[in-house]
Amino acid sequence: MGEALSAIKRWRDGGQAVALATVVATRRSAPRPLGSKLAVSETGELAGSVSGGCVESDVAVHAREVLESGLPKLLSYGIPDEDAWEVGLPCGGEIDVFVERVEGELPDPEQPQVIFTVVDGDRAGERWVSDDGEVTRTQLVEREGERVFAEVLGPPPRLLVFGAVDLAEELCRAAKGLGWRTVVADARARFATAERIPSADELVVAWPEEVLQQFEPDDRTAVVVLTHEDRWDVPQERRREQLLETGVSEKQLERLCGPAGLDLGAGTPAETAVSILGEILAVRAGREGGRLRASSERIHA
Repeated sequence: MGEALSAIKRWRDGGQAVALATVVATRRSAPRPLGSKLAVSETGELAGSVSGGCVESDVAVHAREVLESGLPKLLSYGIPDEDAWEVGLPCGGEIDVFVERVEGELPDPEQPQVIFTVVDGDRAGERWVSDDGEVTRTQLVEREGERVFAEVLGPPPRLLVFGAVDLAEELCRAAKGLGWRTVVADARARFATAERIPSADELVVAWPEEVLQQFEPDDRTAVVVLTHEDRWDVPQERRREQLLETGVSEKQLERLCGPAGLDLGAGTPAETAVSILGEILAVRAGREGGRLRASSERIHA
């Protein structure tokens, strides 16, 4: 979303009209998740993506038509037939893309809210905003006989790393590529420095309990402990026993992953960072993190 919104602001500041295409429904192995966006300027410039390149050119043609007419469109793309000129998704998935002319103030993507947009029928393009918690994930819903796209906005995922070691830098560098916010904490001031961890968005010199009070981890936060000192961490089995003794349930213990990471045969800090972030992505998506060729599930969560 960030690339498209940045381009929209830039183009509108330059006096151009802009159309915005949004993926509002996916079926099977769609190439982009719900809410993915492609912005199209009146001069034909593109920013963002709704399919990874499969249908962007066709969406851009429709976007120019929307700019001329002012009327939104709901487009559907699926598996192309034998007609070489048909636009489709060779990955075997299907997507619905809603194209509209951008009007009014742009939403703040980091402000917790749900934006509801009618995507077909006489009221297509009408929208309203809610933050009542009724909808917790981006999805296409039915409201009084109309198809309505509910887009959940909020801050990006956050990676909270304890231990300013070399692996922390690799984790932060890779996480920033995912659009995550990164925080590295260490009680040792000489370790928690911008020279050692330049990719961290924030460096904190404090003990774990202080950091947890300050940042209040939520369901968007992944916590990774990289130290091996008793003051910060304990061996996995001892940790489990101590937590059970304090009343933590077996269900709650399932949220702890130790050792962290997928079994990729990682050796270097950069490889280990990929392993750890891969596991975090899998857990967030409710997946096991195995090989795609062995899975019968849709590829893109």
